[in-house]
Amino acid sequence: MSFYAARQPILNRDKSLFAYELLFRQSLENVFPQINDTQATAKLIEGLQFNLGLETLTEGTLAFINFTHDSLLDGYPLLLPKEQIVVEILETAKPGKKLLQACIELKEKGYLLALDDYEHQPAWRHFFPYIDIIKIDYKLSSKEQIQQIVDEAKAFPHIKLLAEKIENYVEFNQALEIGCEYFQGYFFSKPEVIKSIAFNPSQLSVINLMAEVYKAEPSIPKITAIFEGDVELSFKMLRYAQSPFFKRAGHIETIKQAIVMFGLIELKRFISLLFTAQFSQGKPQELTVMALARARFCENMVTMNNTSSEPSSAFLVGLLSLIDAMVDADIVELMDKLPISEEMKSTLISKQGESANYLKLCELFENAQWQEAETFCQQCNYALEPSLDNFQKAMLWATERVKML
Repeated sequence: MSFYAARQPILNRDKSLFAYELLFRQSLENVFPQINDTQATAKLIEGLQFNLGLETLTEGTLAFINFTHDSLLDGYPLLLPKEQIVVEILETAKPGKKLLQACIELKEKGYLLALDDYEHQPAWRHFFPYIDIIKIDYKLSSKEQIQQIVDEAKAFPHIKLLAEKIENYVEFNQALEIGCEYFQGYFFSKPEVIKSIAFNPSQLSVINLMAEVYKAEPSIPKITAIFEGDVELSFKMLRYAQSPFFKRAGHIETIKQAIVMFGLIELKRFISLLFTAQFSQGKPQELTVMALARARFCENMVTMNNTSSEPSSAFLVGLLSLIDAMVDADIVELMDKLPISEEMKSTLISKQGESANYLKLCELFENAQWQEAETFCQQCNYALEPSLDNFQKAMLWATERVKML
């Protein structure tokens, strides 16, 4: 049986990855809300045990996993390793003696506990000694409600606050100021400030590589010369070529050997990976992962749907979809500076066309908007289950590629 998941990053104060919240669906019967929350939790655990597993999805970070009132009373969290999960108590849970006892037992066994979408009620104070994290829904909570939660938590200094649904840097800085330690939302995928952009020498080298490799007939000597003219890029290419991902007869000792070993398709992917690494410096690594996952997803959607589009062009559209956030610049100005086709520039600016549709679907999956994704697939005549499978594989592919670099 198929097993699908979206993962949403949770960052700490310096915007590095702290954990993922995992949002699961197992088979199309419960991609959408056709079963109750407790059944969904049971299937979630079954899927983790017999399908992908936590390590595959989270790459060794913590996994926030939702548990309902009944699933907590039934001890479902005990089926998963305490070192790898945060037990997220859903906002629908009712604070009572049985639930409190269940939380105490989980805490005694070493589990981390979080209250999801918290709205303060006096009864929850009895739980605070055993709670590690309180999640504040930044969209639904008023300033007064947020301040009340902050004030209530002060008496329990071990409790950390997590602001979720943070969608821009203004909200991030506000949450930072009130004392939140963790942040969930896609604020990091938006430009922090809009400024005029000037590229540094390594970025210019990568731009020149992009311009050459995406020509109808790329010149290997020119590509080799660009790499050899930049020590940092040469080192990264040789290290990447030595990764276990590639099967080779012997060691790679020259740039030209590496280029020949890669082949054109893999060379395009590697240069695209270099592009995201160079242009997202100083940004959360999750931004690079997201850009690569979108690129891979769009590329595979072209192949899956047997369209006349070029897969490598769709890959590039996905990759560049976050370029404005990477360099904090206006997307229109950036398109003027990048050596890509006018058609591709138009797609990225207007969000119209086949590749833009693939990008939109990927974004729906990122946000676990399952119902909207189903509707969108019907409108565009895409097969939903293979598209979900493509998304999950693209997400894992991107994580592996970033590790290799």
